[in-house]
Amino acid sequence: MSKRVMIVDDSRLVRVQLEDVLKGTDYEVAAYCRSGEDAIEQYAAVQPDLVTMDIIMQGMDGLDAAEIILKQNPDARIVMISSLAYGDTYDRAKSIGAKGFVDKPFHREQLLKVFEEALS
Repeated sequence: MSKRVMIVDDSRLVRVQLEDVLKGTDYEVAAYCRSGEDAIEQYAAVQPDLVTMDIIMQGMDGLDAAEIILKQNPDARIVMISSLAYGDTYDRAKSIGAKGFVDKPFHREQLLKVFEEALS
């Protein structure tokens, strides 16, 4: 049975890259959101197994969106994906309950490994 992934990223390029990485795996893209606000709105309806969350987006950033989703859905599995990550960013992601962190640009094997760890 495939695992449903909700991609939250304002970059169409990243969406395409993630879709390419997930082709032929046990993961399927269940939803695509271009903002933190959209992710919060859609999470309950989509009920994904995993969320990939960009950090820097228009409006609410991914850390704030992840924090709200996790408060409303404590079992949510969120993996942060960002090119602008510093020690304090990793620390905040971990403190709010993110299950993993992937730096952009990401590689297929790295991404799938973090997904498996987040779901275990």
